[in-house]
Amino acid sequence: MKLQQLRFLIGVVDHDLNMTAAAESLFTSQPGISKQLRLLEEELGVSLFHRQGRKLTGLTEAGESVMPRARRVLREIDGIRTAAEEHLSGVYDSLSIATTHTQARYVLPEILTKFREQFPDVTLNLHQGTSEQIADMVRQRSVDIAMATGSEHLFEDLERLPCYQWDRVILVPAGHELTSLGESIDLATLARYPLVTYVFSTGHESSLHQAFAEQGLEPDVVFTARDADVIKTYVKLGMGVGIVASMAFECDDSGQLEMIDARHLFPRLTTWTGWHKDRNPNRPMLELLKMVAPWLTESQAQSITRGNATLPEPKCPLPVLSGCEPIAED
Repeated sequence: MKLQQLRFLIGVVDHDLNMTAAAESLFTSQPGISKQLRLLEEELGVSLFHRQGRKLTGLTEAGESVMPRARRVLREIDGIRTAAEEHLSGVYDSLSIATTHTQARYVLPEILTKFREQFPDVTLNLHQGTSEQIADMVRQRSVDIAMATGSEHLFEDLERLPCYQWDRVILVPAGHELTSLGESIDLATLARYPLVTYVFSTGHESSLHQAFAEQGLEPDVVFTARDADVIKTYVKLGMGVGIVASMAFECDDSGQLEMIDARHLFPRLTTWTGWHKDRNPNRPMLELLKMVAPWLTESQAQSITRGNATLPEPKCPLPVLSGCEPIAED
């Protein structure tokens, strides 16, 4: 049995059994992958895939059993290689993070400043995008860590740790008529106003849209952007009523904008951070995980580096982030 065969096996499964896509990702040929998978099955004495002609249609029961073990083997191999390299050099090269604008702009500055103090020689590469764009970076393995909110269906090949939670808030120009309603505002009222909010996911309906749909309402979304600062600019110009993450409301905004609590209208959201299942986090990655997920204990963090099959879970409620004017918990 060769490690290359296990890499091919995992690559095919991670690309939804698309041999062509797997070959491109692994920089090899489709016939080469097919041959190595056949040799692996012959050595094991079992079929790992159901086939229809030359097409792979699914994993067999044996294949389902082999997959998690194959991932653990490669994770341990990568961990050994990384540990050896770091031991020899004592140098960590770079760390690439893909996240949304909200996390990059309002959450990560303080965390990454602290990280730089601890790892001054590590080059940080911060990539911003929508959930779909982040998922593309993950598939191409161009980033070490992904950080997003929801959209778990796009990141099934990642280990994911919940970090913190946040709510949406409504932003209106100072003196807007909705401020008289305050927290008594309802979705039916909100649906009568033009809305300015984040770009929606193309794959699944957003929780914002779902909230309106559950009441048979269709929101009048006139402008979307992935940048909360852009959204706030257009709210100030009177284009519409803004709906953004609570931490996007800053003290500097309070002169021109007013915030209305929207917890009673939309579900609370959880931001998570993740890394590839076939990779053990190195020391910089692990320290960053501890910073973005403050509930993670030292022993839980060490269990991650050992590649335990079950990820640790928070033993206390996740922190809830807010902006300039903290929203009191019920």
